[in-house]
Parts: sequence; structure tokens; C-alpha cells
Amino acid sequence: MKSHLKRSIKFSFSIAVITFVLAAIFSVVSSSILSGVVWITGLFIVLLIILIGVIFDTLGIAATAADETPFHAMAAEKVSGAKEAVYIVRNADRFASFCNDVIGDISGVVSGTASAIVVLQIAALMNQSEGSPGQLALSTLMTSVVAALTVGGKAIGKTVAMNSSTSIIFFAGKVLSILQNKFKIKIMKKN
Repeated sequence: MKSHLKRSIKFSFSIAVITFVLAAIFSVVSSSILSGVVWITGLFIVLLIILIGVIFDTLGIAATAADETPFHAMAAEKVSGAKEAVYIVRNADRFASFCNDVIGDISGVVSGTASAIVVLQIAALMNQSEGSPGQLALSTLMTSVVAALTVGGKAIGKTVAMNSSTSIIFFAGKVLSILQNKFKIKIMKKN
């Protein structure tokens, strides 16, 4: 029991550190990109950030819903990505934690920050001063749209993940296989 708790605390700490680093990177990159583009491009970037959050949330849910049995037969036939899919399902808690909590939540925070930058760009075009009723209305509208797209997208993603977990995780396994075998990026421990 103590070793399980120790492993869990170690994993939680490492996830917190990874989240800190990734959040800083995503925030700096998105802010620097957004500061040099017109508002419509900024809006597209915000939508892209939301989409990334929805996709990773879907992957995390699919990992927890998937059954590893179909992947064993594929792995026995040496199907590319099947071994990685088994790994994902066996480590669904960690995979889901990374996808949902790290990438998904970072995307939510960064999309909020990015949308604030877009609001300021639009307000400047409309000659709205900071704190003016026009800027407040624009900010409220943008926050509401971002929240609706994020929550609605994740709700759709959860439904898709629950109904298509095998194909989603098999696709994720193929991506992992490509990253590890073709690009030599170590993601999984070799058994």
C-alpha cells in the first residue's frame, strides 16, 4: 500500500512539474503569436487551442473506456500501434491524467488568456477604452463563446470517446508507434 501511495505521489509531482513547464511554454508562445497577428487570425488560434483541448480530453476518456482485449490479437499479428494501444489502456489512469488534466486544462487556461488578447485587439479597432461598456460586452461575449465551445466540444468528445474508444486508442497507438519508431522519441518504457 505504501509503495502504491509513494508511486502515486511521485507521479502527481511529476505531472505538476510537467504542467507548469508546458503551461509556461504554451502561454508564452500563444501570447507572442497573438500579439503580432490581426484579430481574426487570433480568433482562429483561440479556436485551435480549444480544439486541442477537446481532442486530448477525448483521448483521455477513450483510454479509460477502452478494453485491451482487441489489441492483444492485433499485437500478436504484429499490427503497428497495437502494442502501444495495450500500453495506453493498461496505463489509462496516467494517460487520462496527462491528456485531460495536463493538456486539456492547460488548453482551457491558455484559450482564456488568448481570447482576452483578441478582445483587446477588437476593442482597440472599435476605439473602445479599457473598462468601457463596449469592451465589457465584447469580453463577456468572447468568454461565453469560448466556455460554450470548450464545454460543448468536450461533451461531444466524451460521447465519441465512449462509443469509439477502440478505434480512438488504436489511432493513438499508431501515432505513438510512429513517434517512437520513426522519430525515435521515447514515450513508452520497453517491456
